Amino acid sequence: MHSLDKHILKSDETMFAESPALPTAPTWKRITDLTVCVLALPVLALVTLVMEIVMRIVSPGPVFFRQERVGYRGQRFYLYKFRSMKVNTDPRLHREHVRSLVGSNAPMVKIESKQNSCLIPGAWLLRASGLDELPQIINVLRGEMSMVGPRPCLPAEYEMYEPWQLQRFDTLPGLTGLWQVSGKNRTTFEQMIRLDIKYATTKTWAMDVKIMLRTVPALLVQVIEIKTGRRSQPITPYSIPPFTEPVEKRAHQGHEHITAKTSKA
Repeated sequence: MHSLDKHILKSDETMFAESPALPTAPTWKRITDLTVCVLALPVLALVTLVMEIVMRIVSPGPVFFRQERVGYRGQRFYLYKFRSMKVNTDPRLHREHVRSLVGSNAPMVKIESKQNSCLIPGAWLLRASGLDELPQIINVLRGEMSMVGPRPCLPAEYEMYEPWQLQRFDTLPGLTGLWQVSGKNRTTFEQMIRLDIKYATTKTWAMDVKIMLRTVPALLVQVIEIKTGRRSQPITPYSIPPFTEPVEKRAHQGHEHITAKTSKA
């Protein structure tokens, strides 16, 4: 049996039995999603074949990676990606990286934009180009995601959201989105949230088409940025700022710092 069938299309009866009913997307959005998915399936099949060959050489193990994410209005689902990290990599590295970004006003720099020994050879390019996200076409076909929408977050990240930030979950998560084509690695966590909420409340067919057309140029820029900066920014589990205080406390401290600076000015 082809690995695409074995690793992705094989149904998980337990997961579906416990999952709530999938959200209903606007008709125009669902038609657009299905059309793009049909056109992209041959690309997914080809890349899967190439990834199988590459994985056998550089990092024996599964081709696909499955991870629980939070989608429409807090619903949990399993997101699929091409595996880009070594087998048995400690997931805390990525979780702590995300937590440090949520609790700061720093740019949303991708973890693969730095030297990361957890990545398999060449994985930084796979991730920067967005090719590792291709298996999420299956999530779109299932109705768990859309081609355009906010990125689905980790459950641990979801627990740190403030009430107003939950508005970003009022639409299906997507492979690409307004934040992704608006200089995502140069925006802060709060700026990302506001862009996601703007999309969730104003989405149209024309906006989706425009975002999809802008995605490839945005990915090319991301590849160039990461290529030019990745060698001078080593990352280890010990170089990520600790995140030991509640988000509300850190946000309050940041507000006091800004207020103090303003007063001195």
